[in-house]
Amino acid sequence: MRASELAAIVRVRAFRRLYATRLTSQLTDGVFQVALAGYVFFSPERQASAGQAAAAFAVTLLPYSALGPFAGVLIDRWARRRILVWAPVVRALLVLSVTVLVASGDDGAVFFAAVLIVLGVNRFFLAALSASLPHVVDAPRLVTANAFTVTSGTIAAFAGAGIGYGLRAVVGGGAEGTAVILLATAALFLAAGAIATRLPDLGPDDAPRAAVRDVAHGLADGVRYLASHRQGAFALAAIGYHRLLYGVVLMMTLLLCRNHFTGGDADAGMTTFAAMLGFSGAGFFVAALITPWAVERVGKRAWITINLAAGAGALALFATPFTRLPWAVGAFALGVVSQGVKLSVDTILQQSITDAYRGRVFALYDMLFNALFAAGAAASAALLPPDGVSPLTLAALVTAYAAGALAYRTATRPVPVA
Repeated sequence: MRASELAAIVRVRAFRRLYATRLTSQLTDGVFQVALAGYVFFSPERQASAGQAAAAFAVTLLPYSALGPFAGVLIDRWARRRILVWAPVVRALLVLSVTVLVASGDDGAVFFAAVLIVLGVNRFFLAALSASLPHVVDAPRLVTANAFTVTSGTIAAFAGAGIGYGLRAVVGGGAEGTAVILLATAALFLAAGAIATRLPDLGPDDAPRAAVRDVAHGLADGVRYLASHRQGAFALAAIGYHRLLYGVVLMMTLLLCRNHFTGGDADAGMTTFAAMLGFSGAGFFVAALITPWAVERVGKRAWITINLAAGAGALALFATPFTRLPWAVGAFALGVVSQGVKLSVDTILQQSITDAYRGRVFALYDMLFNALFAAGAAASAALLPPDGVSPLTLAALVTAYAAGALAYRTATRPVPVA
């Protein structure tokens, strides 16, 4: 990451305000996710199996990911600044409803439906953030801006997870303690909305004045546009494929921490899982530092190929023993891989997709990013034992990452001119 470019980006007031909005919201996401994970997966009175964990992932990710394309159509018509102001406010109100359910001991269908809606609103927010960045950063600096903002946002989410974990240690991991953490989450979402009120106009450029009459038509139009842009389509395929595999890895990590590394101790499992996320977060940070430098030398498409191949190598070298320290090193390496691929894909889409379609494309991206992750987690439930130890699944992951690197390299190789 070039210090001179970063300094020039940070000097732009509109960028700083957009950046602050992202940081505050993603930090809050981390607090909320720890409250949710602690309540569902790591409560002492619950024993999380692969099937139960996969069901929770499916309930909280698959249905609301389906909102992505519809959110994108609206993002290309609604003022993005307005979305960034009001989405956190709506989420704060919804979190309060989840708090009431938790305090009353409700962890059934109504609870998961409320969580689904809280997460669903985030589709608008995240897609609007990505679509807005080119309005505050010049095109030549988008790689650096993405490396800085996306990775900082991820680190903020990890920091929020740390805050949530610290609050859990103080107030407890039961229903009452979770309710206290959720109240803090609602307050932080309101703060994110307040920061966004100072943002300038963020597009879309030349947005249609008519109301949305046919969301499905708008979605189909966005898909047709993407299909005609080969570079963007392959970039989406690469990130979707990686997220499918990463869902399996995270499910393995969750079960290993909950039932294998700690002998089934829920509190120790939560601590170990938090540590694994910390190692992964460190990998995200390293990827932010090296990706602009690497992309400048080898290009975005080659960097995606290298990262997918590195995913295969990291799992083969560090995950095989199924012991805590090597797995943590593997989590760090996959953090580098995950963020390296994401930063490259973000920039490819921002540079190759026109502003009128950018919201729809990023919403599709967001849908694939989450739906395929959840699909990987759900599929692995049928393959993984309760303790997460499965050499066969690990071998399949190594093979899949290597095959994905080869397929992407072959598909994006320049066509020779006759």
